[in-house]
Amino acid sequence: MNETSLKGEAQNIGGSLKEAAGNVTGNSRLQGEGVIDQVTGGVNKAIGAAQDALAGGPAPMIDQARDFARRRPWATAALVGTLGLALINTLRGKQ
Repeated sequence: MNETSLKGEAQNIGGSLKEAAGNVTGNSRLQGEGVIDQVTGGVNKAIGAAQDALAGGPAPMIDQARDFARRRPWATAALVGTLGLALINTLRGKQ
């Protein structure tokens, strides 16, 4: 877990506390700020996880993808098919 992930976790917890305080006091602005902090914290946690995943280079991710494809070939085929259809629809829309 890197600094960005930790910062995101702290924002998430702080946002939960703000939202709870807003609920107790009936302060809708504080509730909204809490929700925004939770969303921001979640984004930062995801960015931190991506940074951690990319820190080791692409080799571990490629190995994980190969292992998944070997263990779940039907799920892999469905995923590739879905991505292919999404790509086709995206390219068709840009004509």
